[in-house]
Amino acid sequence: MTPTPIDGLEIHPLTLHADNRGWFKENWSGQRLRPVQNNISFNARRGATRGMHAEPWDKWVSVATGRVFAAWVDLREGSATFGEKFGIEIGPDTAVFVPRGVANGFQALEDATTYTYLVNARYNPNGAYAYCSYGEIDWPLEPTELSEADQKHPPLADARTVPPRKILVTGANGQLGRALRKVYSEREAEFCTRAEFDITAPPARDWNEYHAIINCAAYNDVNGAEQDRAGAWAVNAEALAVLARIANEHSLTLVHVSSDYIFDGSVAVHSEEELPSPLSAYGASKAAGETAAQVAHKHYVIRTSWVFGDGANFMDTMARLAAKGISPSVVSDQRGRPTYAEDLAKGIAHLLATGAEYGIYNITSDGDAVGRDEIAMSVFIGMGADPSDVTPVTTAQYAELNGPEAPRPAESTLSLDKIKTAGFAPRNWRAALAIYLALR
Repeated sequence: MTPTPIDGLEIHPLTLHADNRGWFKENWSGQRLRPVQNNISFNARRGATRGMHAEPWDKWVSVATGRVFAAWVDLREGSATFGEKFGIEIGPDTAVFVPRGVANGFQALEDATTYTYLVNARYNPNGAYAYCSYGEIDWPLEPTELSEADQKHPPLADARTVPPRKILVTGANGQLGRALRKVYSEREAEFCTRAEFDITAPPARDWNEYHAIINCAAYNDVNGAEQDRAGAWAVNAEALAVLARIANEHSLTLVHVSSDYIFDGSVAVHSEEELPSPLSAYGASKAAGETAAQVAHKHYVIRTSWVFGDGANFMDTMARLAAKGISPSVVSDQRGRPTYAEDLAKGIAHLLATGAEYGIYNITSDGDAVGRDEIAMSVFIGMGADPSDVTPVTTAQYAELNGPEAPRPAESTLSLDKIKTAGFAPRNWRAALAIYLALR
């Protein structure tokens, strides 16, 4: 592969296997894109010229017969090489990867030239595409054949730019969704509430405009799921199968947020390699959702635990009780590490930005593993209240006081080795808690 002055535009040599009959070549074998369509342009006469068209998809360009002068102009908004031009003569022994938003054109250098290109998205007749004038290119021949449309494209200075693809964030009004709003601008991501994008029945979208889906939507009522198993399954499992299919059809990266509740808590620390062993209907639905999400060719399954941020959560409840002088009874035999929503959002953004290896990642805040009662005491201290006002109780005792609950894992600590190896180091949960309480 040879790079070019245009960022991401690559020249790939191909081997022609010739004999007395002619030649054979492998024109494409999985490099760089997952095509959904193969297009062929036959050009009867030398000098026929086409361009310059910048579509919202990648292309894999080559020639079947004859030769062309191929040319490109970078029309990508925000590109480091915006406005850069590049041209090269290619024949059957060369292929070119053309990234989304780079205007493409060519001129036939021989009669009966056949130009071919694979694309990873389909044409949308209602889509807004970008163009610039063929006159921006110094063609080797005088253009003899041009379409009427190609003669009317604007000069580079007036050309429409191609905006970068966005991230679709579902369930954007939850704690993680709100934290992601601090990480991504509205230019970078589209934030959809459950009402705006129901993952159980996704509304129509021009998926060419997106490069990833971060699914924050979930059925989170752990106790309610015991009676509403179908509801939990529809949101946490079946919907993920639909999102994975969309991701594969449009070559998107799917980020799905899972839970420590997929485990039975029989080991002290859970790694990404540990198989699910859920205790509850909620945990089973989340485990099934993981399996469905992993059908996406490009996926990050994020396991997390005990999230706190902007919204209703355990920390917020304890802080309000401390402020009111109420003494709670809190479970002491469920241990783990809390997760600051902002750390979770930054960890997800890190994986997407660095192109980390796809798969399962644990992301929580760092620090010591503690019981829920110890977390409550830390909140009381942070609120200036007496930590002895928190009464530790066992899970069984709590159920006697408040009624039966769905079973929960006794050990919820998730190993952070893999995410740290990937280059992201979450902050200590105690430091995050101090920030959270200060911002309330």
